[in-house]
Amino acid sequence: MRVPLSVQRGFAAIAAIFLVVILAALGGFMLTFSNTQQLTSAQDLQGSRAYWAARAGLGWGVAKVIADATACTSSTPANMGGAPANVEGFSITVTCFASSYVDAGSTINILRIEARASSGTAASANYVERSVSSYLEK
Repeated sequence: MRVPLSVQRGFAAIAAIFLVVILAALGGFMLTFSNTQQLTSAQDLQGSRAYWAARAGLGWGVAKVIADATACTSSTPANMGGAPANVEGFSITVTCFASSYVDAGSTINILRIEARASSGTAASANYVERSVSSYLEK
């Protein structure tokens, strides 16, 4: 038994439309995935740059404390003036906290220096911040 031709018409058009829709959806997914991957890579690079900017601030803070005995004497975290405020687009703040205790009759001074580097606007997709700290005995 033979199927009339009028019954078979239009099936290829439906299959072609289905394939075009699937390929368009796949292309859209690939575009979104590629864009997300690019943004993640850029954010990772900015995070690394922020870390090294914070390390530069920490190095400056340690050198200042070693050169000047009065640079860090506060028992509350205090901003160390004169720190490099802006390095390669990163805002850097260096704080110092001094504490002391007596051990075997001698006073031991412990200094905690923290450097924080940030770039961008807080609570936005382009914001990045890193902080590093170090302890010194003086």
